[in-house]
This record gives sequence, structure tokens and C-alpha cells, in this order.
Amino acid sequence: MEAYALYLSIVVGVLLVIYRRITKYYEYFHGKPIPSMEASPPFGSTGGLYRKKYSFNDFIKMAYDKFPGAKVFGLFDMTTKLFVICDRELIKKITVKDFDYFVNRRPTFGQSKDDHDGMLFNKTLPVLNDQKWRDMRATLSPAFTGSKIRAMFELIQDYSSRMVEILKDQSQATGYMDCDMKDCFGRVANDVIATCAFGLEVESLKNRENEFYVTGKKMLNFNRVSVILRILGFNMFPSLMAKFGFDLIEAEYSQYFSQIIKDAVRTRETHGIVRPDMIHLLVQAKKGVLNGQPEVAEANTGFVMVEESEVGKSSTTKAITDSELVAQCLVFFLAGFDSVSAGMMFMAYELALNPDVQQILHVEIDEANKQLAGKAPTYDTIQMMRYLDMVVSETLRKWPAAAFDRKCERDYVLDDGAGLKFTIDRGACIWIPVHGIHRDPKYYPNPDKFDPERFSESNRGNLDMTMYMPFGAGPRNCIGSRFALMEIKAIMYALLLNFRIERNEKTNVPLRLVKGFRGLNGEGGIHLRLTLRR
Repeated sequence: MEAYALYLSIVVGVLLVIYRRITKYYEYFHGKPIPSMEASPPFGSTGGLYRKKYSFNDFIKMAYDKFPGAKVFGLFDMTTKLFVICDRELIKKITVKDFDYFVNRRPTFGQSKDDHDGMLFNKTLPVLNDQKWRDMRATLSPAFTGSKIRAMFELIQDYSSRMVEILKDQSQATGYMDCDMKDCFGRVANDVIATCAFGLEVESLKNRENEFYVTGKKMLNFNRVSVILRILGFNMFPSLMAKFGFDLIEAEYSQYFSQIIKDAVRTRETHGIVRPDMIHLLVQAKKGVLNGQPEVAEANTGFVMVEESEVGKSSTTKAITDSELVAQCLVFFLAGFDSVSAGMMFMAYELALNPDVQQILHVEIDEANKQLAGKAPTYDTIQMMRYLDMVVSETLRKWPAAAFDRKCERDYVLDDGAGLKFTIDRGACIWIPVHGIHRDPKYYPNPDKFDPERFSESNRGNLDMTMYMPFGAGPRNCIGSRFALMEIKAIMYALLLNFRIERNEKTNVPLRLVKGFRGLNGEGGIHLRLTLRR
């Protein structure tokens, strides 16, 4: 009994020492001239998020509102020091002017310097660091210029026509169909990526259990125990995980998508097939011949479109490897499946709740269709639709990705020129709280109202573009923004030409977001009705 008591006291003593060291570590921000959120083991300041008290967007909004007027505040995500930057001038300094201090993203998945062929996720553009990222960004940027996206538009237009016919068939008996928009637009986004990035034609709205969709959905389920364990491993033992060649994506899924891409490349090279899709562009990048093609400026790029930085425009002749080619196709799939489908889903939801907005959009679409005289819309048709652009812009304002991060690569003296001055230490990270900023009445009056008129030509001069960041900011913004916008607009044009989007008895108002570190979605899904227009 005495031995047991001694053992217990030793264990308690060790735990107390560990607890004290952690809590002492959590006092880091107390020495900075900024406010900070309370932190406690094991989750730091983000316990409410891990315990699923908040969605990620709601957590960012709550934290942002906690310190009104603060230019910067601090918090801990577990043991990661995060400086949350709220001031427009400091956001510009960090993401653009002093970008070299913050060139990399936070190493959420344990980026490794090792170069195993099987570690595909490690080779994707969002995960790459330093010069490897610069080289890959410059290599890939020519694939996302206006002329390349214009060439791919026909693939999306062809799919849109097939999508509408499938939905019409499924609605014919009653004149409408009720569906969970997350599922519906997830399948649509899956099919668009299949045709534009993998050279496949799959009809997931009709052939619901097709292998490509089912495999992709399994891969995207990041709540699987195997993925959670890998993420913990990457954060706790990155070198060991790299040494044994572990990847975020399990081998069976990597091999599946790798084989599809390799077969497509082999078939095209054997038969001399040229198709204006991502595989073709990446094969050109693999050969080092994608660069050096002059780009004609477009007159109507829309409000949301972000310009490529000098990093992306820099000339490079670096060819990419087979595994790098596969990795970029894989990340296009991941981003296209989730992010783009979320944009379409929330746009549909807002149109259902705001029938006056939907009616104005219907008028614009009908007028464009009338001018086409029965022909399919072109890339220019979509680009010229101003109200459609306003609706998309407002959707991305109200429902953006919650935040984006950067990692401080060397000690950085943050100086606002007005008395706030301190050092962000090497290894600390920053958050730009996009959702908090987009819902701040200082920048967007009546921010919870869905109001596309914010982005009308007459009102655009009143908007602070620094504080509008649906695709991030600075040289490390989303490389695929042009493609994503084209896809959302083309799909919604085809859908609204033939359907009205309405509430049904399952539609949740107000919308409650799924809690925890999850993708944007409503609790229980977002259920709406598609009613055929007669």
C-alpha cells in the first residue's frame, strides 16, 4: 500500500510538472503588447473547436469579435502560437510586402524535406515550401491563365448540358426534386474534376455508385481514424513519418488515382490525342514547355478574380516529375470536390432564401439565353453576366473559408507605425480571420444580409479590397480561383436556366454549420427543392 501511494504521488508530481510547463508556455503572449485568448491544456485556446462547440467559421467569428478594435491578438492551437492579424495595413504587409518572412503555410500535415515517390500529398502545391513552392507555382501558373481556362470551358459546358438532362429526368414525374445540396453539388464537382483533370466522363448524379466518385469520397473523409492518426503522427513525429514514407493519403487511394492519370497519359501519347484539360497542361509542364506563351488581357474577369503575383509570372524551365504531375492532379481533385461544391451549395441556399435576388438572376440568364438564340453559352457569355458575378461575389463574402495561415520563417518585427511594435518569433504562425472580417459591419454594413448589390459597379468603389479574401491574399493565394469561378458560374447558369431553387420542409433557417474542424456544411445537410421552370 505504501509503495502504491509512493508510485501515485510520483505520477501526480510528474503530471503537475508537465502541466506547469505547458501552462507556463501558454504565458507567451503575456509578454507581447497585444491581447490574447485564454489557453489551457491540451487544446490551448481552441478547446471549443475540438470539442465541437463551434464550427471553424463560427470559432473564427467568435475570436475576432472578442477583441474589437485590436489590430492583432494571440491564441494557441494546442501548442502552436498563432498571431491573428485583423488590421488591413498589417495584412497587406504580411501577405504581400513582407511575404518573404511568411512564404510558407503552417505545417499542419508535417511537411517533410524527404522526397519519397509514394508521398504524393507532400508534393502538392499547397504543401510545398520555400524554393520548391516558388518553382512549382511558376511552373503551374501558366495552366491557369485566362486562355487555358477558356479552352477548358467547353468541357464544363458539355457536362452542364448532361447534368441538366439528368436532373430533368429525375424531376419529370413531379416537376421537382428535393435533394441535399452537399450531395448534389459534390457529385457535380466530382464530375467536373473528372473531365477537366482526369480526362474521364462519369455521371455521378445518375450512376451514383461509380468507382471514381465512391473512391474519391472515401479519400476525402478526413474523419477516418487512419487519417487522424496520421495527422497526429505528422505533428508529433514528422521525421519518423517521413522516414517510413507515410503520406496523408493512403496508398490504395494514391495508387488508384495515379493509375488513372498514367493510363490517360499513355493513351494520349500513343494515339496522339490532344484534349484541352489539366492532364494535357501538366504533361506540357512535365516537359518544361508550358511557359513563354503570351497572355491577352481579358476585359471582363469579374470582381472576385485574383491576379497572379510576380512569383507565378516568373519564367522557369523546371520540368516536373511523374509523381509531381500525379500529385497536382490529386490536389485539384481535393480542392475542386470540396471547396467548389461548397460555393455552389451556399449560393443555392441564399437564392432559395432570397427569391427576389433569384428572380433578377433569372432575368439576366433568360436574356443571355435569348441572345444566344438556342446556342450553348460561351466563356464570354458567362464572363459578361454582371449580376451573376455579383451573386457569386456575395456568396463568397458571406461563406468563405474561415481563415488562412502562414508560418513565420525568421524573426519578424511587426511595426504598425503607430506605436504597436513587437517581434513575431521564428516558427510562430499567423491566422488571417477571413470569416470574421467578412462579417464585420465596419467593412460590410448589415453583414448577415445576403446583398449582391454590395458588388455592383456603383458600389465597388466603397469596398476595401484588402478586406475581401475568398481566395486568400498575396503570392500564395489560390492558384485555381479562375477555374473555380468559371465552374461555379457555368454550372449555376445551366441550373437556373432550367430550375427554380426553393425551400422545402427540410430547409434549416437559420442555417447552423457543422461543428468542429470540418468542411463548410449545414448540420443535417442543406436541403432544397429544384423545381422545373415551365
